Amino acid sequence: MLALLLVLAACSPTRKPSASASGRTAIRFATDWRAEAEQGGFFEAYATGEYARRGLDVTIIPGGPGANVPELIASGAAEMGIGSNSFGVMNLAAEHVPIKAVMASFQKDPQVLIAHPDAGVNGLADLKGHPILLADAAVTSFWPWLKAKYGLTDAQVRKYSFSTAPFIADPRAVQEGYATSEPYTIEQQIGKAPKVFLLADNGYPGYAAMVLAPDRLIASNPKAVQAFVEASAIGWKTYLEGDPAPADALILKLNKEMRPDILSQARAKMRQYGLVRSGDAVAGGIGAMTDARWKTFFDTASGLGVYPKGLDYHQAYTTAFTGVLPFVAPVQGQPQGQASGRATP
Repeated sequence: MLALLLVLAACSPTRKPSASASGRTAIRFATDWRAEAEQGGFFEAYATGEYARRGLDVTIIPGGPGANVPELIASGAAEMGIGSNSFGVMNLAAEHVPIKAVMASFQKDPQVLIAHPDAGVNGLADLKGHPILLADAAVTSFWPWLKAKYGLTDAQVRKYSFSTAPFIADPRAVQEGYATSEPYTIEQQIGKAPKVFLLADNGYPGYAAMVLAPDRLIASNPKAVQAFVEASAIGWKTYLEGDPAPADALILKLNKEMRPDILSQARAKMRQYGLVRSGDAVAGGIGAMTDARWKTFFDTASGLGVYPKGLDYHQAYTTAFTGVLPFVAPVQGQPQGQASGRATP
């Protein structure tokens, strides 16, 4: 698949994004899942007109189980998109795909492991011998780290197909999930809170919910990339610390399976775990990334043999657009509302 991305990137024309009828720069932004709170900052920036006030006409393209954001960007079907985790971004660099992370919405990866409350699992070190439900992406991302750190084995892995039914049916089972999602729905199903272990709080490095941009856009229209990063940072601040209603209304419209209570508890979990306001964001502002943090991630991953130690990991990201984030403020004096573009179902 990465080889295909490289071909698509090479064939995609090098051009600036087109201007929309409004005169603003058109940006199609692809997400990695259906509309949800974990994308709330982007929907907030869109719904409140923050993108429009910074000269952008943004179309949000929600994803799903089969979403491949790098492929959409490489083919020119989207100008920008969400990079789910640092492994996905580093994989692009390893295959020389000219796409980079330009901001990190989440300082902590929200990836968790979930166990039944009475399964005797009180920490990640207790996972030995338990069947662990993992999606394919997990097996190639956080699983090598987890396996090496806690002495787990591949024989424990079971296929996770985004259904909680196998977990609920097996009292010894452990499954992956997001801190902001599956623990809440599982608690509703089994009637009591499961045990939840955030990998980031147990030493798992890496950012999440990153914004990806192709090298061609970074080179041809850095002003548009900067505007998107700044508007998104404001969107995340407003969504978590201000009025989330504009974003929530749009999310509920686009995702008929979503509910207000799920959105509300997800925001609470983002604040509880410090997903957005921790790490580099403390000094650098929402969305900040640093060379030191990327080096830590690469050293950990390459130490496990995931990447060759000689890989130029700097090709995975750029910090050029996040240096001003502590000083970003909403743009004043221009029209509010959803003039920033369209959100497509």
